[in-house]
Amino acid sequence: MFRATLLGTGGMLPLKRRALASAMLSVNGRHLLIDCGEGTQVQVRECGLRFKPIDAILITHFHGDHISGLPGLLLSMGNQGREAPLLLAGPPGLESVVNHLRVIAPDLPFALRFHEIDPRAPQPFVAAGLTVSPFALQHALPCLGYRAELPRPGRFLPERARENGVPVALWSALQRQPEASLNGVTYTRDQVLTPPRRGISVVYATDTRPVDAIADMARDCDLLIAEGMFGDPEKLPRARESGHMLMEEAAALAARAGARRLWLTHFSPAMPEPEAWLDRARALYPGAVIGQDGMTVDLPFVD
Repeated sequence: MFRATLLGTGGMLPLKRRALASAMLSVNGRHLLIDCGEGTQVQVRECGLRFKPIDAILITHFHGDHISGLPGLLLSMGNQGREAPLLLAGPPGLESVVNHLRVIAPDLPFALRFHEIDPRAPQPFVAAGLTVSPFALQHALPCLGYRAELPRPGRFLPERARENGVPVALWSALQRQPEASLNGVTYTRDQVLTPPRRGISVVYATDTRPVDAIADMARDCDLLIAEGMFGDPEKLPRARESGHMLMEEAAALAARAGARRLWLTHFSPAMPEPEAWLDRARALYPGAVIGQDGMTVDLPFVD
């Protein structure tokens, strides 16, 4: 099961009932955290999650509301007994930024492994059991969106295995690994399985103007978590100036992508009731939902 949790839905400034925007993706007890603004570790606990199983942290960009909570979170992970290395991924300069933040968290009982992503040529990588595909956004600083996908292998076909002469002793192994050998002969997964089936995918894109990459990466995704910084269409000039989106712009991207769900997030602190503008978004994407802190969904495989 693939679970997505909105830890916070606010932009720029944490409010009493709206923490800063971040999300947790969980698969089989492993967690992938996206962004870590001030107070993120409080939200992790509020949502019934734990620090220690976080396998990777993806940073979208280096504005404080997306990374300033990292030192405290790292310390809490260490205090919970973490010893396994932690992957940190983000734009170029990530290691330098994190090391400067770690002036107040210098001693950790686990290693940090940095993966700096070139926005001009981002490449997929694996984190927390998910295939992560980063993509460039359009903001005041270099900023990344992320598509996280849980792949699903093909279906096992005994008749296919028999036709290809695969020994029964290897059937189980080839459902778990790409190849297996017996008596000096190597057999491959495609000799016993159908082609890979549709996986489960979540796309996260905040702090950006509408760009083609969002619609492309969110094509047929199970959940698009996208910024709705402003609702009032009169805020469009400000959105363009600051590198943000209107809720209806995010909805248009979701519709274009054929996303199965849209959660709006990263709301301006000057917009206390984003629900007031939801009808405009739903005119373009009827299933648009106003994100709430702690919102969660379990995403199943779909045949």
